[in-house]
Amino acid sequence: MTSTYFDPTAEISPSARIGEGTRIWNWTKIRESVCIGEEVSIGQHCYIDYGVVIGDRCKLQNGVNVYHGVTIGDEVFVGPSVTFTNDLRPRAVGDWDVTPTHVGNGASIGANATIVCGVEIGELAMVGAGSVVIDDVLPGTLVVGNPARIVYSQNDPELQGTEDDG
Repeated sequence: MTSTYFDPTAEISPSARIGEGTRIWNWTKIRESVCIGEEVSIGQHCYIDYGVVIGDRCKLQNGVNVYHGVTIGDEVFVGPSVTFTNDLRPRAVGDWDVTPTHVGNGASIGANATIVCGVEIGELAMVGAGSVVIDDVLPGTLVVGNPARIVYSQNDPELQGTEDDG
């Protein structure tokens, strides 16, 4: 197990629960009531909003924004500059209407992807870099583009390709 490390420039709420072996790098902010599992790595300049849940052995690269209402499972990879939203109809004035988002165990999200709130990203799913996810991503599928569309599914032979695809 790696040792726990909190960079001195990181701002971590005293009410956040952080598991053993977790590393939080410089200029990252962890808000109130956040729950982070064991052996998680959170890169520099990340923002983890209040009440967010992050499972064990996850890796969040630099510049990731995870807003209230997001739950991330175990062993999830989140690439640089990924943003999770949390309100489908945001306004500068008035109350937020937080819509939950869930990321399943073992999922991977590529750099600069935007995850629009209210979706579920299934176990072992992959989101390609730069994708904008507006619909659920089924377990074991790869989605790419804006809006993100399925290009591979371990559960659908039509979308698996063949050895002759070269």
